[in-house]
Amino acid sequence: MELIRGIHNIRSRHKNCVLTIGNFDGVHLGHSAILARVKALAKQYNAPAGIMIFEPQPREFFAPETAPGRISRLRDKIQSLQGQGIDYVLCMPFNPKLQQLTAKAFCQQILFDGLSVKHLVVGDDFRFGCDRQGDFDYLREFGVDHHFDVENTPSVLNALGERISSTLLRGVLERGDVAAAQMNMGHTVTLSGRVIHGQQLGRKLGFPTANVHLKGIKPALSGVYAVTLSVNGDTHNGVANIGVRPTVQGKTPILEVHIFDFNGDLYDLYVQVTFCHFIRAERKMASLDELEKQIQCDKDAALRFFVQSVN
Repeated sequence: MELIRGIHNIRSRHKNCVLTIGNFDGVHLGHSAILARVKALAKQYNAPAGIMIFEPQPREFFAPETAPGRISRLRDKIQSLQGQGIDYVLCMPFNPKLQQLTAKAFCQQILFDGLSVKHLVVGDDFRFGCDRQGDFDYLREFGVDHHFDVENTPSVLNALGERISSTLLRGVLERGDVAAAQMNMGHTVTLSGRVIHGQQLGRKLGFPTANVHLKGIKPALSGVYAVTLSVNGDTHNGVANIGVRPTVQGKTPILEVHIFDFNGDLYDLYVQVTFCHFIRAERKMASLDELEKQIQCDKDAALRFFVQSVN
């Protein structure tokens, strides 16, 4: 699968495609059904299968304070899309230039001139263009005039009869239900990033942590979890806190992982953290002594989880 950054990097081999457009946050089973449809159509047309995503996601651009939390970073999203049988992902930078495109200009410049779309698969609630002027009906009319088909994405229901969506996933993650998230995603809940230097408060308290840089995203996950951390082909058990660290007046979300029985140097390495079990919500402690005791309790809870999961 090829990652293409911006419409200006589209080449002739990418055109005359079957395309779907969306955020694909979390890459869940509903997304997999969409991609299966795109692949089937691409085979039918003997055409490349493409996905268009936006970075940042549109709501993060317009209202970063109220935008929903991210289930996955861009790096994790691309990794989850690998192996889905799609030829390329076109990552469009959502910036003032793209924001100002009218619905007509988006269809003409991006879909028709840029990609020469043969078939488009989108949700019937898809809105686009300046002031969200464009909708599904507009796309269908444009497709008729420019000789390509537009169809609605299929809905996928889980065992409880719920429509699988990124909104559903954020809801189950907000209550720490990792098992439900995995059931709806079809894969584990993971975040990856580079290990950076922090305040080393954990080390002072006797619990050194790997601080995983989230590059300013607001994660959907929050709280304390039993986790595994993978780096350079090795996987280690640990306990993690993801959030703003209210006890030390933190403001920016950060992922801190205390790895059991590990003394290596992880600085500047990319690591992947898999969230296995929710332990508790993040909360402010009255003192650093109380925080130290609570971290020990969290570590004990994570250790018990891993012992029980083996037995």
